[in-house]
Amino acid sequence: MKLMRTPSLNAEQNYQRMTEQPVRSLILQLAAPTIISMLITSFYSMTDTIFVSRLGTESSAAVGIVYSIMSIIQSIGITFGQGSANTVSRLLGSKKRTEADEVFSTAFFTSMGIAMIFTLLGLAGTGSLVRFLGATPTIAPEAERYASVILIGAPWMTVCYTMNNNLRSEGKAHLGMLGMSSGAVLNVILDPIFIFALDMGIRGAALATVLSQGVSFFILFSHFVKRRSNLHLSVRHVKLKWWIYRNIFTVGAPSLFRTMLHTVSAICLNVFSAPFGDVAIAAMSITTRVMQFLNSALIGFGQGLQPVAGFSWGAKRYDRLIEAFKFCVRTGVLAFTFIGVICFATAHYIMLLFLSDPAVIAIGTVAIRYQCILMPLSAFNTLSGMVFQSTGHSSSSSVLALARQGFFFIPVIALLPGLVGIVGLQLAQPIADVLTFVLSLAYILPFLKRLQSLASVG
Repeated sequence: MKLMRTPSLNAEQNYQRMTEQPVRSLILQLAAPTIISMLITSFYSMTDTIFVSRLGTESSAAVGIVYSIMSIIQSIGITFGQGSANTVSRLLGSKKRTEADEVFSTAFFTSMGIAMIFTLLGLAGTGSLVRFLGATPTIAPEAERYASVILIGAPWMTVCYTMNNNLRSEGKAHLGMLGMSSGAVLNVILDPIFIFALDMGIRGAALATVLSQGVSFFILFSHFVKRRSNLHLSVRHVKLKWWIYRNIFTVGAPSLFRTMLHTVSAICLNVFSAPFGDVAIAAMSITTRVMQFLNSALIGFGQGLQPVAGFSWGAKRYDRLIEAFKFCVRTGVLAFTFIGVICFATAHYIMLLFLSDPAVIAIGTVAIRYQCILMPLSAFNTLSGMVFQSTGHSSSSSVLALARQGFFFIPVIALLPGLVGIVGLQLAQPIADVLTFVLSLAYILPFLKRLQSLASVG
């Protein structure tokens, strides 16, 4: 069935905006709604942990276990979302609008289908799944109750990320923000009602998340039905063509590697925390959620860069691409230096928001402080990977995506705790960030030099 639309801002006007508007104002205009959307979305994920933590240390740790399942769900949507969105932005930059519609529609329906398969497989073996993800015997029952509900919502949770990324790719990030943030606010409202007022416990937290994501889905979907988007979503535009999937997976591979490695690293963190007890799993789970919340602002800012980079690359405006990247790096590093200082000083109080267990607070406070020290480097690493991804340099982006959570983090987390104890858990991510920074420099400096040569020729 065909979904008709008449765009509120025609494609030619949008092209002019994306290739002619001053870079700084354009990035800030695009980044503001994505930053808000990412912060709110991450915040409701964090509020799940805050509310569930009131049920006890085991429940708090269970959320950390199921975080890996959430990462898998997100990885499907983000892979198809980022893969199609960055391809779409370059196609729109080259004025190939029919091909852009085909890429988006194919990504939408394929991501939903894969998520449905994941739901069925996950529900068939929930117990085995949470134990594989690192749940101890005391954590497993709570983790199963949480995961069994989350898995049901996987299909619409997945396509929310696919739709949101594509709205952003055409320069309409504010529409994506409306959908994602509406669900996030609803989740914060429903959490205490379901968990405490209706006495549903951890299952109530999962139900609140699933229902809230359902609301986000309908709002995002309405943008295409109500003709607010320049992209045309239709089953008729689904094309099972090699070039579409090649572009989606070539560009989306870094997102897939990054999110799947987040899953693998979360599993490793749980597994190597287990010898230090449930308090260590809970503390590191909370630390992960806090840092995820802080990094979501950076990712939102970088998503303001990506459509500008994609359009500039497609339109051969290399001067705009260089200006956009340098502006984002300067702003990101300065902002994260400031945020890192504030969070370092208040790490103890941040942990108190979740639990009053002294052992959990002590472990988490140190872990947060170590990671705060390296936040400026993390900003550079993230933006470097995103600019490679948005310009179609999938191999470089994939290597950088693999580095932080794969090449560096997994070996460090596997070896260090055995050598220096729990400090090894707390230091693993900062060490991985330093090594990733060195690798990012080795990739980005030659790329910028090449862009300068292309800009001078043009």
